[in-house]
Amino acid sequence: MNCEITSVYFIGIGGIGMSAIARFYLQRGLFVAGYDRVATPLTTELEAEGADIHYTDSPALIPQQCCQPQTTLVVYTPAIPADHAEMRYFQQNGFQMQKRAQVLGQLTKDLRGLCVAGTHGKTTTSSMTAHILHQSHLHCNAFLGGITKNYGTNYLLAPDSQYVVIEADEFDRSFHHLTPWATVITATDPDHLDIYGTPQAYLESFSHYTSLIKPNGFLILHKGLQFTPRTPHSVTTYTYARDDGDFHATNIRIGDGNIRFDLTSPLGNITDIQLGVPVGINIENGIAAMALAQLAGAAPDEIRSAMESFRGVDRRFDFHVHTPQLAYLSDYAHHPEEIRQCVNSIRQVYPNKRIVAIFQPHLYTRTRDFYRQFADALSGLDEVILTEIYPARELPIPGVDSQLILDSLPTSVPRRLINKADVLDIVRHLDYDVLITLGAGDLDDYANDIAEIVKQKLPQ
Repeated sequence: MNCEITSVYFIGIGGIGMSAIARFYLQRGLFVAGYDRVATPLTTELEAEGADIHYTDSPALIPQQCCQPQTTLVVYTPAIPADHAEMRYFQQNGFQMQKRAQVLGQLTKDLRGLCVAGTHGKTTTSSMTAHILHQSHLHCNAFLGGITKNYGTNYLLAPDSQYVVIEADEFDRSFHHLTPWATVITATDPDHLDIYGTPQAYLESFSHYTSLIKPNGFLILHKGLQFTPRTPHSVTTYTYARDDGDFHATNIRIGDGNIRFDLTSPLGNITDIQLGVPVGINIENGIAAMALAQLAGAAPDEIRSAMESFRGVDRRFDFHVHTPQLAYLSDYAHHPEEIRQCVNSIRQVYPNKRIVAIFQPHLYTRTRDFYRQFADALSGLDEVILTEIYPARELPIPGVDSQLILDSLPTSVPRRLINKADVLDIVRHLDYDVLITLGAGDLDDYANDIAEIVKQKLPQ
């Protein structure tokens, strides 16, 4: 960053990743301001921490401190449309402008970047990694894609640490700005085909990403990924519990709502690890996180303690009600493979329970590209309820709606399509032992109300 920069302006400041960088600059004493489309709890928190935020796209509302090109850095999200008035103002007046990924890229040049990439699993894995290091003698900075329950934030600051943990986002090829010291790749199931065009181009982006690892760096791949790494470094692998991965779990014990296992690792085995969030997929996420932590130099006792005290991430296997009789959780899963892993993990913990999900599809393009795969992933449930598609940044596509998924589900699976506004009334009359709300849209806005309805069904 230019040494004369005294203010930073964010276009899209309320995004989960953008807000983390805003906090980074706030804690360094710079003037921070920005625009977002709507006020949220996250923007309210930023304002309380000192950020100047407005919610109307108007150059006239930009604070005077951010109107000097020589002293202002503008950070923007690629989701901002090209005709955005404030974007045009900064572009036409010679401001230094960077995408969020470019700012994070500079941090990985200055520090040892521990980066987690992949279609799914990266938020939980990077949050676990950050928690382990933060609780260890090493400490770390971290920029995460979700709000960690341990810290109530998506950002950690440790000015004296040489490590920065970053969730490496493949959307818009953002992770190509990073130069990791060590990176995990969790999955490469094609996604964001509105950006990449083809599955082959999506996989090529991961190949290019592996070429950016620093000299003497490390690459850890989930075993069996269908792409070719392009790196001079030796490649290590991890798996859930098969002995063909360099890092893997053994002696897995699942019972009484707990999961314990041992880690087999080329850097030293660790016994009797207990998961703080006991779902099956977190065994795999935890193995990847512990591999990064071991590379950084965290001690076995530090790793074991942190894995047990990890409380998870908002909307990632987020239990709102967790009793022997009933459970309700929300999960951010919005890709078919994420949903499949979520369903399988819940089945593992609740093998004989009636599991019902309410799913809000995210994006018209993703629904168009993967509606058959969504139906297949959801078919492992006892009942499926679909809402209308959450459009996010997209306009409707003729002929693309949630009915495509509904019609592709096996006839053996009870299913229905509802209006999102009716979800609370639907929940009041549902028959379930475990209820899941799925998706990356705004269905989670109902989570607290759903939890209260579920609690009313508990024995008094």
